[in-house]
Amino acid sequence: MASVQVKKIVYRVPNDSAKKNAGDPIALPPGASSEDFKEYIKKAIEIVGEENVTVITDKDGLTKENYADPSKAHDMFHVFDKDYFVASAVVAPRKVSEVQAIMKLCNEYGIPVWPFSVGRNVGYGGAAPRVPGSIGLDMGRNMNKVIEVNESGAYALVEPGVTYADLYAYLVEKKLDQKLWIDTPDLGGGSVLGNAIERGVGYTPYGDHFMMHCGMEVVLPSGELLRTGMGAMPDPTQPHVEGGSIDQQPGNKCWQLFNYGFGPYNDGIFTQSNLGVVTKMGIWLMVNPGGYQPYLITFPKDSDLPKVVDIIRELRLAMVLQNVPSIRHVLLDAAVLGTKASYSASDKPLTDNEIDAIAEKLNLGRWNFYGALYGPKPIQDVMWQVVKQTFGSIEGAKFFLPEDVPDKKAVLHIRAKTLQGIPTFDELKWVDWLPNGAHLFFSPISKISGEDATLQYSITKKRVTEAGFDFIATFTIGMREMHHIVCLVFNRNDVGQKERVHKLIRQLIVDCAAHGWGEYRTHLALMDQIAETYNFNDNAQMKLNEKIKNVLDPNGILAPGKNGIWPATYNKQAWRLTAESSLTR
Repeated sequence: MASVQVKKIVYRVPNDSAKKNAGDPIALPPGASSEDFKEYIKKAIEIVGEENVTVITDKDGLTKENYADPSKAHDMFHVFDKDYFVASAVVAPRKVSEVQAIMKLCNEYGIPVWPFSVGRNVGYGGAAPRVPGSIGLDMGRNMNKVIEVNESGAYALVEPGVTYADLYAYLVEKKLDQKLWIDTPDLGGGSVLGNAIERGVGYTPYGDHFMMHCGMEVVLPSGELLRTGMGAMPDPTQPHVEGGSIDQQPGNKCWQLFNYGFGPYNDGIFTQSNLGVVTKMGIWLMVNPGGYQPYLITFPKDSDLPKVVDIIRELRLAMVLQNVPSIRHVLLDAAVLGTKASYSASDKPLTDNEIDAIAEKLNLGRWNFYGALYGPKPIQDVMWQVVKQTFGSIEGAKFFLPEDVPDKKAVLHIRAKTLQGIPTFDELKWVDWLPNGAHLFFSPISKISGEDATLQYSITKKRVTEAGFDFIATFTIGMREMHHIVCLVFNRNDVGQKERVHKLIRQLIVDCAAHGWGEYRTHLALMDQIAETYNFNDNAQMKLNEKIKNVLDPNGILAPGKNGIWPATYNKQAWRLTAESSLTR
């Protein structure tokens, strides 16, 4: 492995008091002087071109707060001040060799760099860096190619900037969309690669995105390039690209077919981590199953939740339910279809009677299960018979197919596309439940049991309503666990709401940890707290992560603090954020 010169530096600490000069960014990188920063930017421009370097000098310039045109420099759904988690500059490499050169430049100056794919990791921080003043590495602006779609192998090889909508459009263009399906999350604008390495989920049978990835190309903090799995093995039978750099050479024919290769499996350490920058990734595509039927089952009472969950567990394990089921609270669907003001003039959390009235108006239940049948019609018919028989045991359950719901704006019609791998953007509307809508996701994991679901629901709902917010959430069911995605919607221009939602989510972390429920993913501000809940045997896992970090990244330049992993070059306690931390710079 290539050696990295370790700079002799003291612990990096926040440098808000650093002397600033004209042309300096809102936040200088920690430990960097104005002169160092300007030298760094000059060299970065030499690497990627002036058009691909933007220095962030003005808080008033942080205006991009729309999913369609996301900010590349700050958290557009900011719970802290919008210039708190902010990049000093955004650099957009055009090719892998430039990513390598930027890594080496960051090592030379000891300047941290925060890679992102397209900046739509909303609810978790977007493109913003954990350490203010980091360089935002925009991997998707220029590196946005679908390198290959292989029909016989049913896979794609993509760069970071390829979104779900892009990949789907590519399949349509190549007339492959009726043969191969993608799996998409609720919104189609996210990066295929980025979502997989954050371990995001979708809703078809291929809904576990990291499980369905196969093979990575990664730039390490040193600038060294590697390929994982079968990609580590050269394939002399593949054509050589004359004059091409090493990253431009074709991979092994089995790179996107067999995950593991030989020896230790490395891919996992590049997910939710700060150990490498993923520049290419394979993703498996679902072969058209020969038939598809989406459906909705509504359940009228709050108390139906445990029965629904227990039935889903049995049917999911038996593979009667083939896709990733979702059980949505009625207010999630209501928020897709209208603002809070369209249902109520109250500024307080909606009451049970008001929620029941909304459910009746929308012809929905308190809980709404969206699923799909896959396969030829004889298979669908058998599966549907089992589904109707089991869920029909719950009093008041109603069954709907899309043709039963004439309103084309209804959520069932949106989910009918999502469950078939067709990207949509309609569900973004629920963020507008409140004026100037923004959100945080609180995402604890539990086993698939009615008892756990009921307890988790009661704890989270109580805290959310006590804090003055409406409870909006969904249970997303994996093979043997549940993601409970609580959508904390707040007004990003209301200081009081931001303070309340910040304290709320920190309390929810404490409450759930007391029951052994840990979050699978989180916002920048909460990474330290959640990492501290995974503390078995005196934090043995974190100690291992830190050891690996300090070996691969001795200067601590790559995404310091991501998911609570701080390099030895940073004073961890100085950067730690708590419930008492100020939300302003």
